Amino acid sequence: DRNNLNQAYLRVKRNKGAAGIDDMTVNDLLPYLRENKMELIASLREGKYKPAPVKRVEIPKPNGGVRRLGIPT
Repeated sequence: DRNNLNQAYLRVKRNKGAAGIDDMTVNDLLPYLRENKMELIASLREGKYKPAPVKRVEIPKPNGGVRRLGIPT
């Protein structure tokens, strides 16, 4: 519902979330949510929301291992 979207936005803003591979920043997010909130809420309620796949990245560690990251898109 609307409260969940508001809470999610505040959490991302508070954590200074980085832009995803779509280059949407925290500053871009609020106008996007304002413009699309009714469609987002409807797709969530109807079970039609499909999140984009996570981009997988491996970062080499100094000890030879890798750190696996999942970057939301």
